[in-house]
Amino acid sequence: MGFLLRAGVWLLLSAGAALADPGFWKHEWPRTDFSKTSVESWVEIMSGGPGKDGIPALSGPRFIPVERARLAAREPVITLEIGKKARAYPLRYLIWHEIVNDRFQGVPVAVTYCPLCNSALAFDRRVRGQVLEFGVTGKLRHSDMVMYDRQTESWWQQAVGEAIVGELTGTELRQVPSWMESWESFAARNPKGRVMAEPRHGRPYGRNPYAGYDRSKNPFLFNGEMPPHGVPALARVVRVGTRAWPLPRVAEAGEIREAGVVISWRAGQASALDTAAIAKGRDVGNIRVRDAQGRDVAHDLMFAFAFHAFYPDGQWMMGETR
Repeated sequence: MGFLLRAGVWLLLSAGAALADPGFWKHEWPRTDFSKTSVESWVEIMSGGPGKDGIPALSGPRFIPVERARLAAREPVITLEIGKKARAYPLRYLIWHEIVNDRFQGVPVAVTYCPLCNSALAFDRRVRGQVLEFGVTGKLRHSDMVMYDRQTESWWQQAVGEAIVGELTGTELRQVPSWMESWESFAARNPKGRVMAEPRHGRPYGRNPYAGYDRSKNPFLFNGEMPPHGVPALARVVRVGTRAWPLPRVAEAGEIREAGVVISWRAGQASALDTAAIAKGRDVGNIRVRDAQGRDVAHDLMFAFAFHAFYPDGQWMMGETR
C-alpha cells in the first residue's frame, strides 16, 4: 500500500482515539464552536496524519483549453457541465489537494475528492447569504475527509455535505451534478471545454500516493461495520440519494433503469487508486446517472464501506437475483 496506508495505521488509530477531545483540538481551532455538534462521540473523529491545511485546498484555479492539456486518455477527471459550458478537474491534482474552490457560470462551487472513500462531489458554496471557502481539517470520520469553512471554521463531512461541528452544525450544502469520467470522454464531448491547469505546488502530479488502495480488503483508519450482502468494503457503488448500486452489477448490465434513474456504464476510465501511475490504473469504466428526461442527476461513486457508514439504513440495489 502507498503513503500512510501500511506503516503506522494502528499507531494513528490509538493516537486518534486518545486525542479525540475538543479540549485538545481547541489550540488549533480556537474559532470552532465545539459546543455544537451532531457527532455522537468525539472518538469518531481522528487525525488522518496531516494537520489543518496540511493538505492544501485550492482556490481560484487556472484553466486551459482542451487542446493544450497533456493528459492520458484514460485519466480520470471530475466533470462539471452547466449550460453549454464544461470544466474538467483532473484527479491527478485533486488526489493531492482534495478541494477546489471555484466559481463556474456564476455559481460558487467546491469540487471535492476524498481518496479514502473515492467520493467525488461538487457543492454550491452559498450558505445563509454568504459564500464559504473550504479547506481540509486533516481529520477523518469513518475514513472520510472532514472539511472546514474559513468563515466560521465549522467542520463539514465531505461524503454527505453537512456541517457536523461548529456554528453551522446541521446545515447542508446543495450538491451540484458532477461525475467522474475519462479525459478522453470529456474532451471528445467538450472540444471547447476547459481543464484545470497544473497547480503551482510542486506535487508529483500524476502519481497515486495511495497505490494499491482500492485492491485492499480493509479501509484506512476505519473501524466501523462492513457492508452487507457480501459486498467487499472497497467495492465501488453508485450512490443516488440513499440507494446504492454495486458497480459490478451496473457494468455487467451496461445500463440499469430503476428507481426513477438511468445509470449507464462504458469502459475506458482508469482507477486513480490502483497503480502508482494514475493513468495506468485498471479500467473501472465511466458512469453517468440521468433522470427519465435525460437530465444529469447528482450522485457519487463511493466505496461500499463509506455508503454503509453514512447511510446505514440505505437501500442496496442488488437486483432480483440477490
